[in-house]
Order: sequence, then structure tokens, then C-alpha cells
Amino acid sequence: MKKRFPKTVLAALLILFAGQWSLADAQTITGFDSNFYIFLCFGQSNMEGAARPELVDTDSPGPRFLLMPAVDDPQRGRRAGEWCEASAPLCRPNTGLTPADWFGRMLVASLPEDIRIGVVHVAVGGISIVGFMPDSVGNYVNTRAPEWMKGILRAYDNDPYTALITLAKKAQKDGVIKGILMHQGESDTGDPTWAGKVQRVYERMLGDLQLKPDEVPLFAGNIVQADGHGVCIGCKKQIDNLPQTIPTAHVISSDGCTNAPDRLHFDAAGYRELGCRYGEAVCRFLGYEPRRPAQLATQIKTQTR
Repeated sequence: MKKRFPKTVLAALLILFAGQWSLADAQTITGFDSNFYIFLCFGQSNMEGAARPELVDTDSPGPRFLLMPAVDDPQRGRRAGEWCEASAPLCRPNTGLTPADWFGRMLVASLPEDIRIGVVHVAVGGISIVGFMPDSVGNYVNTRAPEWMKGILRAYDNDPYTALITLAKKAQKDGVIKGILMHQGESDTGDPTWAGKVQRVYERMLGDLQLKPDEVPLFAGNIVQADGHGVCIGCKKQIDNLPQTIPTAHVISSDGCTNAPDRLHFDAAGYRELGCRYGEAVCRFLGYEPRRPAQLATQIKTQTR
């Protein structure tokens, strides 16, 4: 007499295999796809992600939201330069929730189902904008970077800009770069030359990747405000004024986004809200009506601390 598996066991096996096939499909890019929209994400700690993901952040949004990791993550089976399903942490092992997490989820919820979203993510906590300038990064690493930062920089071969561009060129073989997301400025608060330096980095990216500014804008997130008591509140005006220097820059408001007790980083809810706002701005630029993910369909409660 042949042994038969209980129906519940068979159902569980089918779900398991389906999940494996889904992951394999997400990691396998069969060629260039004009409906694969790619976004480059760079900056310092608030782009790196400083909040521990909460339950709502832990489920995978599925194979329509992909990440090309910049560093290996053996624990999660990720290899640098190979697409995988995007889930926190996006930046590196042991980092946290980033605006890019809910940015990607926002686009998945808002754009047609035949469009996939990919992010390439390079960020270094505390880094000045000159750390993303190829002609200045060597001196920055050798003379300005604090000891605690040097291990992070080594993960990018002491050149975060080149690490980002190398991955971006690889990603371009699979899809179309549609925007650049930045969250940086806290370490350059009060520097009157900051906007000009950001312009140089942005224009260098466009040139190296053969992109047009009108087609690939810069989306710059604003800093923690903490009801006017943010540690780097002086940087807010610098970021607000960025479009005066870069006409294709869009500033993402952080008004009301909640923050951690240090008044320097957002908390998880703040990152979710800010990420959705990045997504809303990109949706409108692309000509789509933004729609919040089902988990956040109701307005996210915001407050200051």
C-alpha cells in the first residue's frame, strides 16, 4: 500500500516551493527590461538607516521590489552586485530601516504591476559630502574620517562614490535609472559651499552614467526637525534651498516625521513616513497618482519629540 502525505503537508510543501520559485525569479534577471525602474540611494546615517525595523517593516514586499546589495550579507544569502528581494536592512548587515524601504513599497503600490523597482544603496553614517567626491575622498579618508567610520569605508574600498557608480553601471544592463535619492547634509551643517558640492556629485553621476538631468532628478530628503530642536536643524534651510543650485532637485519634506531621542535620526515611523514621501514625489514625477501601501493605507500618525 502506498503511503500518502496528509493534505496539510502537501499544501505546506507547495507553499514552500512556490516561495522558493518566487525568490529565484526575483534574483534572476534575464535581460534588459525598460519596465525595471532603478533608483540610486546615497548619503549618511539617515539614508544608511538608524532605526530597528518593526513588525510592519519585516515582511518582504515581493519580487517587484529588488535590491542590488553593495556588500555581501551571508546571513541573508545576499551577494554584492546580485539582485535580490528588497527587505530591511537594505544598506549593509547590522544597519536598520532606511527611507528607501518604504520608498520602494510606495512605488510598488502605486505603479502598474508590470513595473518593477530596483534600488542600489550606498551610505556611510556621518560622512561629509566630500566623501562622495572622487577627487577629495582620498584626503577625507586619510585625514578627516573618524576611526569608527573607517571600517564602513573599507566596505566600499574607501571610495563610496565609485562603489555606487560601479553597481549602477551593472544595474543599467537590466533596467533604466529613473532617479537619485539622497539623504545627506547633517555633517555639513553651516557649510555655505555644500549645495555646490552636491551639484558636483550629482552632475558627476549623470556624466558617468550618461544620464540627462531632466530625466533623472535628484530627490533630497530633509533632516530631523524635532519641533525645531533637531541637532542639525541649521541644515534644513540649506536643503530647502538646494533647488536654487540644482534646478532638477526635489526637496522631500520631513515636517512632522517622528524622531529618535537623539534628535538626529528618525525613528521607524519617521523613516516610513519619509520613505513614502520620497515615493510620492517620484510617483508624481513619473506621472502616476501616489497610493500608500496597504499596511499604511491610513495616514501615518506623526508627532514630534
